[in-house]
Amino acid sequence: MARPLSIAIVGAGMGGLATAAALRRVGIDVRVYEQATQFARIGAGIQIGCNAMRVLRALGLEARLRAEAFYPRSWNNRDWRTGDIKFDMIFGERAEQKFGAPYLLAHRGDLHAALASAVPNACIRLNHKLVGLEETGEGVRLAFSNGETATADAVIGADGVHSVVRDILFGASPVNFTGRIAYRTTYPAALLGGAEIDDCTKWWGEDRHIVIYYVKPDRSEIYLVTSQPEPDFRIESWSAKGDVRELRKAFAGFHRQVEQVLAACPDVHKWAIVDRNSLEHWADRNVTLLGDACHPMTPYMAQGAAMAIEDAAVLSRCLEGVEREGVANAFRRFEATRKERTTRIQATSRANTWLSGKTDTDWVYGYDAWTVPLAARNFSLI
Repeated sequence: MARPLSIAIVGAGMGGLATAAALRRVGIDVRVYEQATQFARIGAGIQIGCNAMRVLRALGLEARLRAEAFYPRSWNNRDWRTGDIKFDMIFGERAEQKFGAPYLLAHRGDLHAALASAVPNACIRLNHKLVGLEETGEGVRLAFSNGETATADAVIGADGVHSVVRDILFGASPVNFTGRIAYRTTYPAALLGGAEIDDCTKWWGEDRHIVIYYVKPDRSEIYLVTSQPEPDFRIESWSAKGDVRELRKAFAGFHRQVEQVLAACPDVHKWAIVDRNSLEHWADRNVTLLGDACHPMTPYMAQGAAMAIEDAAVLSRCLEGVEREGVANAFRRFEATRKERTTRIQATSRANTWLSGKTDTDWVYGYDAWTVPLAARNFSLI
């Protein structure tokens, strides 16, 4: 028997771990290389759309996520001051029946831990920061800052908006600072002192917004994330602290529900919202990019992680049964299958009008990465 295809995945975020789990399902040998020395439980929430849940269900994670995440009635969109409803996107059982999977609100750390549980520890190498890639007769050679090297038949760069793999393949390019910043935090709902909030609401202001939702099934923890103009702030670190007093000032005059959530908020993180231009191509021979490394998303549709998770499923289908000589073609097939969708999601998210009024959501939440037709099998490689 021919040995299994070996693939190195750079980055152990949502996309990298989902890809590792999906590739293992089709018999591919994977190793995931992550620059962090340990996984950290970052205080942030994440919306798991029905389209992403279809993928996660096939990875065996649905029961765990249902037990740990919040099952919202809707994603409500309301006027910042009056509270008038602009559009109420109903989820719950109605959406689950329509789209074939639930819509869940989770702590980001819980989703990451669930994905990590689907990949054996032996497949993950922490403290491996990529510094070089080279195609050789033996495969693709990876070099890391700790002095170690590895060789695989192919490499997948799932290393995010600041992708080292992308820079090696196509050259470094600067991110586009949007002139906007975000505050975010999770905290115990008990700090609200009994004040009630909606399941999930985006409060639309004239030049800013705030999204607030529960991330635990018992409503014990809430999450908030904002977007507002601050052109001179350019720190992207998710660990950078913000001033909660400045946050409260920025949303003074917003609906009472928002003011109550911010008054109870103990501390926040703050980061600059960045964007990148689309890449003309995602792959070079036996190396490809995935997720934010090739189609980074602004956060306004809550679809960034979902796109990487969809990528994982489609890429596994393109690689199933492929030998090393066919990898480059499979990577081109993956790109051809995914590019139209990810480009549309990028543009829609960038506009920041999603759900601000009556919206057709079927094309987003109804997508099934396991059954969507794949692009033609053969390509002329340039």
